[in-house]
Order: sequence, then C-alpha cells, then structure tokens
Amino acid sequence: MRLWEESPERLLQDPALMPLACLAAADRPEQLLRRVVQEVSKIEAEELRQEVYACTQVLAGLKSTKQQIQQIFRSRSMRESVVYQEILQEGRQEGRQEGEIAIILRQLSRRMGEVPTEVQEQIQRLGIPQLEALGEALLDFATVEDLLHWLELAVR
Repeated sequence: MRLWEESPERLLQDPALMPLACLAAADRPEQLLRRVVQEVSKIEAEELRQEVYACTQVLAGLKSTKQQIQQIFRSRSMRESVVYQEILQEGRQEGRQEGEIAIILRQLSRRMGEVPTEVQEQIQRLGIPQLEALGEALLDFATVEDLLHWLELAVR
C-alpha cells in the first residue's frame, strides 16, 4: 500500500489508523492534518485520544513542518500522552544515573587515584539504588581493593 497515494477517508474511520491519514494523498496537506486532528478530538476515551494525538504528531512530522504541527496541535496532547511521559521518565532516569556515575567516579578518583577502566565500566552498569549505596560506602574505602570487594558483593 502506498499511503501517499491513498485517500484519507478510509483511514479516518478507524482510530487506530487515524494517525496514518495525515500521510495520505492530499492537495492541501495542512488542511488534511487539521481534519485528522479534528477527527481525533472526537474520540471519547481520553487515554486512546491522547495516544492517537501523539502518534499523529509523530507521523505528521514526516510531512509537515514543526511550526505547522505546533500550530495545529495547540493543546499539550503530546506531553499528556502516556507514551511521551514514559519516554520522559526514562530520560530522567538515564540522566540521573549518568550524574550519579560521574560524581562517584570523581569522588573515587579523588579518594584513591585513578580508577581502572574495567572498574569504571562495572560502576557504569550499576542501577541507581546501587549507585546511591556506593556513594555512601565509598566514604569508608581506603583502597581500590575495598571498592572491588564492595562491587563483588553488590552484583550478587
């Protein structure tokens, strides 16, 4: 199926296919996108409507400019979508984890000199709860061996 050659009408009848309608054949793509958004807004189930909005915005990016999309989707529908929230949460977790790793590696370097690369790699594989525990435990480390012993116990 060559979506860009198809009429959007059939796609607009099914909420699961509505996001694809913005990629269908249209003399005036911006007008079609407005129509798709209008049809999506008629979906009664809030969660489904938000998901269809989010998918539509993503796919609209293949054919429309950022400004057009922002203008047409005036609401905060993308930010309210559960998928967007999950991606945002994952990004925050990754950022927090990277920050914890950076601080711990600086503290370890200051406390005991250069930390071997393989030990740094082990630390980078730790989850946030383990990193928090390491952040406290490192205050008691005197040598790299203390760190290695702690890491051995942490990965069990």
